[in-house]
Amino acid sequence: MIQNLVVLGASGDLSARYLLPAVARLHAAGLLDDRQTILGIDRDERDDEEFRAAARARLARKAPDLSARDVRGVTDRLRHRSADVTDAAQLAAALGDLTGPAAVYLALPNTIFQGAVRALAGSGLPAGSRLIVEKPFGADLADARRLNETIHGCFAEDDVFRVDHFLAKQTVLNVLGLRFANRVFEPVWNALHIASVDIVWDETVALKGRAGYYDGAGALKDMTQNHLLQLLALVAMEPPTSTGHRDLRDRKIDALRAVRPPAADQMGALTRRARYTAGRVDGRSVPAYVDEPGVDPGRDTETFAEVTVYVDNWRWAGVPFRLRTGKALGQARREIVVRFRPVPHQPFPDTAPANRLRMRLDPDAISLDINLNGSGDPFCLERVHLDARFPAQQLPPYAHVLLGVLHGDPTLSIRGDEAEEGWRIVEPVLKAWSDGTVPMLTYPAGSGGP
Repeated sequence: MIQNLVVLGASGDLSARYLLPAVARLHAAGLLDDRQTILGIDRDERDDEEFRAAARARLARKAPDLSARDVRGVTDRLRHRSADVTDAAQLAAALGDLTGPAAVYLALPNTIFQGAVRALAGSGLPAGSRLIVEKPFGADLADARRLNETIHGCFAEDDVFRVDHFLAKQTVLNVLGLRFANRVFEPVWNALHIASVDIVWDETVALKGRAGYYDGAGALKDMTQNHLLQLLALVAMEPPTSTGHRDLRDRKIDALRAVRPPAADQMGALTRRARYTAGRVDGRSVPAYVDEPGVDPGRDTETFAEVTVYVDNWRWAGVPFRLRTGKALGQARREIVVRFRPVPHQPFPDTAPANRLRMRLDPDAISLDINLNGSGDPFCLERVHLDARFPAQQLPPYAHVLLGVLHGDPTLSIRGDEAEEGWRIVEPVLKAWSDGTVPMLTYPAGSGGP
């Protein structure tokens, strides 16, 4: 296990909301090396104790169930140095106390990723160090390619971790178990038996003060380009030889390369974009997106995105994959829905609906809708739901991802070619939306969407 974790942008929102609580969970579970250190670097002028006090306050808000002992066990590992993370000389001075390789986490706006990576290259970072990059990986396909080139000039691909915490969610991992550890599903996991697949991440939360990032991204870049396409890859991929990172990611990239985005003349039929207007969600008033603090109405940023794509291979020919995500909706819906085709012949007097498999991502659960003979008339059918609910994971997804980084296991991280394929798929949609080919719809906050 690598013993030095360096966080560039240590005082930012990402560190407070996800990274610091993940480290604390690993410590509480006894999964951190006793010699593990955490060095935070940013422009703030503060000493170690001030940094630790701020971390204690953040953990009190984000992980209030942690014991005082566990909080102290994490914060005692923290140190802070002030530096411009895009300046190689300043970064070298801040990293000067490292006694071995480090895992360097870019908890930074993606607009300065390249500058930070170039500064790391000139900082004298110890050999064997690793790089952790948050999404979004690049601003478009060309930018993602340039960023990959910059990274590969400094780090080997196996030492680069493009993290997507969705891949560590329990039900997401169960997609692999469901498909490849059960004989009953894989023989019917194809276009002959499956009619459609929906991958949905609907949220009730609105902007929550994230205008600085979100207004420049929008729903399609924020969710579809990375998270939802990664879920599609797991659903659509061919069986891997093993769950080793090379085998698993090779099969994912095969699936992503086969994804066909909508043609230019089909954008209006196969894509939708919208943003919320004023309304009420869970009893609270939500202003219109354009009236949220920090939002530039002229950007035409969407808060709802829906795209239907096809996977052009033998297994999935003709099956639509609908990717949908939105904010400030009336009901949280986070699931993968596989709709099977009807049986070829119905001997019963009433028509049985097709089977449906639902893999819910939050909370984690799987259900299968089947048809059985009713309890009254034996020839009348009843719909039955077979449900399996999972206990909460001991570790949150971010902690699983971070543990993989510290152990040097990139299985739950995205490879460079996967990140580029994500941009290849969404860029035609972004262009059509930018050109006004697809109108911007609206929906009241708290509704079911446009």
